[in-house]
Amino acid sequence: MEGLTFYALAYLAAAVFAVIISRRLGLGSVVGYIAAGVIVGPILHVSGAGSEYLEQFSEFGIVMMLFLIGMEIDPQMVWRLKGKLIGLGGLQVVLTLVAVGVFGTLLGFSWQQSALFGCVVALSSTAIVLQTLEEKGLLESDGGRASFAVLLFQDLAVIPMLACIPMLASVTTVTNSAHGETFFATLPGWASALLTLGAVVFVVAAGHYLSRPVFRSIAQLGLREVFTAAALLVVVAIAALMSAVGLSPALGAFLAGVVLANSEFKQELQNDIEPFKGLLLGLFFMTIGAKIDLSILLQHWAIVLVATLAMMLIKVGVLLPLAWLFRLRATAAWLFALGLAQAGEFGFVLLSLGRERNIFSEEMVSISILVITLGMVLTPGLFILFDRIVTLLDSRGATRADDEPEEGTVIVAGLGRFGQIVNRMLLANGHKPVVLDFRADVVDDLRKFGIRSFFGDAGRPDLLDSAGLAKANVIVVAIDDPDRAVEIVTYARRANPSIKIVARAYDRLHYYRLSDAGADYIVRELFGSSLEAAVLTLRSLGMHPYEVEKRRNVFIEQDLAGLKRMAPLFDGVTPVSDNPDFIAGFNDIGKVIENAMLGNRTAYNDLVRRGWTPPVLDDSHALKAEQSRQ
Repeated sequence: MEGLTFYALAYLAAAVFAVIISRRLGLGSVVGYIAAGVIVGPILHVSGAGSEYLEQFSEFGIVMMLFLIGMEIDPQMVWRLKGKLIGLGGLQVVLTLVAVGVFGTLLGFSWQQSALFGCVVALSSTAIVLQTLEEKGLLESDGGRASFAVLLFQDLAVIPMLACIPMLASVTTVTNSAHGETFFATLPGWASALLTLGAVVFVVAAGHYLSRPVFRSIAQLGLREVFTAAALLVVVAIAALMSAVGLSPALGAFLAGVVLANSEFKQELQNDIEPFKGLLLGLFFMTIGAKIDLSILLQHWAIVLVATLAMMLIKVGVLLPLAWLFRLRATAAWLFALGLAQAGEFGFVLLSLGRERNIFSEEMVSISILVITLGMVLTPGLFILFDRIVTLLDSRGATRADDEPEEGTVIVAGLGRFGQIVNRMLLANGHKPVVLDFRADVVDDLRKFGIRSFFGDAGRPDLLDSAGLAKANVIVVAIDDPDRAVEIVTYARRANPSIKIVARAYDRLHYYRLSDAGADYIVRELFGSSLEAAVLTLRSLGMHPYEVEKRRNVFIEQDLAGLKRMAPLFDGVTPVSDNPDFIAGFNDIGKVIENAMLGNRTAYNDLVRRGWTPPVLDDSHALKAEQSRQ
């Protein structure tokens, strides 16, 4: 079987299975797509004219990605992060580029090759790093914020890097047909410059003045598919225009995205293009993997391994001193340095363009792709190494003396939006809690207001002990990481059996886990606010406030009764979908309210007419978990 159908079948089948396995192993989707390309290319030898068309088609994935990145540029966010964005991010890119460039020149590479190698190594994997930081709950930490700022600068730095690649290539070795330069080769320099400038001005003007009325007219027609087609037309048209004047299509797409960042159609454009971007970008990484020569891997495996380790050592050697220079604390500095030690997805783009411009040979590109891929594969191991370093620093007392929290009767673990309200309420009533948070700026700001706050991960047993957990009366677990919250509750109950534990629950299943861990009071974070919205809705519909309050309390009683009945059926190990007792209990509870929702309100009204009592402390927002365990 030949033709486009065969190639599409082979690529899609390999992508689905390889990406699923890669994500299961925690390696990310990029590694999975590259592995899929290796399967359909070097292993199964699926090649031919059809694959060349797929490769050309896949390049639009890069264009769409930069278009979406441009739309995500928020001037306020950039201004807020300007210090780390320009200072830390700029220094990291420049110093890494210089270090790799000098190192490459000493090894005998040309200055053009060394400079392009420096650009590749200076970038990190945005997808892998941000996903890992979010999964570990470290994105809002000092190291996480610094990493985000540097990744954002790296994404912006890709644009001048793409623009500089043609200048790195020799005139005699440039593949002019790739970007339409042959058409303008006979024009004088001033005419070519004017055409280039005119194209950029046209993109900015059209994006600002022409796109809005066009999209508004399409939106008024209510034709979703036409809007999607128009969004793709914008990206393809910009790519064609930039190629015609000899500029990078990705540069034009990024510029158009920035122009449309404040458009009222921003969300719709993002939603329409995102699926195409994901598929085409995955196809691009697969074509990269398909070009890997396994014989080169077998012949040069030592070079690949040494080059990968050298790349990571150079990046850590640049990142760690910069972290100390910008006063990141010890653990935050190591998180920053190790988290960004790999090369990123844009490296594949730069290598591909370098091959087109004959800066790199096929063999050099194949080895470089293997180095980047191996670096991505090793990234989860770097985060494990970070955990070991944190443990080692803690055991050596790396926390400064003035950061050791004082003992207090109330401990608040986490001071996000949830913890702030708890802390303010306690302060207003004469209590002075000890606050633990891993964001140094939050800690410093609280100290200015005289609030005892201390930097650190509240999940660390040593920090909880230093905060006086053994003698505290109450601990409020207000962090938004469900797994970490369960760990804190478990340790607090074991370290101080008599302490009262108030814990924030993400949902009902998290409620059961916290209950098993030993929490006394469990607050479902959205239950109270959602119920308040329902109460206001009933009042707006004309129901008397007294009647609304009665029905509110009956609803709460039924909901809490259901929680109490279901808690013993949750074992914390078996998924609820595979737990027949839990499924049966869930289908059985709340019959009265369910019938009321279906229109049979007789039983519900009977409950309401029985009367009600004023709300008490633990009926509307929290339930004593110890009762549900009896």
